Amino acid sequence: MAKIALIEDDMAIVQMYRMKFEAEGYDVVTAGDGQAGLTLLSNTNVDIVLLDLMMPNMNGDEMLEELRKTDYGKNLPVIILTNMGENEAPNSIKQDELVKDFILKASMTPKDVAETVAGVLDS
Repeated sequence: MAKIALIEDDMAIVQMYRMKFEAEGYDVVTAGDGQAGLTLLSNTNVDIVLLDLMMPNMNGDEMLEELRKTDYGKNLPVIILTNMGENEAPNSIKQDELVKDFILKASMTPKDVAETVAGVLDS
């Protein structure tokens, strides 16, 4: 089964999505900020990244920019999972062809997010 990296600073959200994805049969690895996320991804092969934008130390758009400079991250599909509206997101995220979806956390259930992830992984 696929391995998902969840880069998110809110531990309640991390636990909620970890439970949902593990129940769906996915392996889940997590990091609490962008810098930790880059370290995690440099040491772990994953199939997809769920990335929050508003995090301490290194935010999601900075992390994505750095990720795209690496061999391991240049072709990795990413789903943005945030409470920031898509129109507020930096242009670099909107222009990244491997950002497969932009999910507003408040408007989607974990089931909806799991279905979106499955759809991206199946494509």
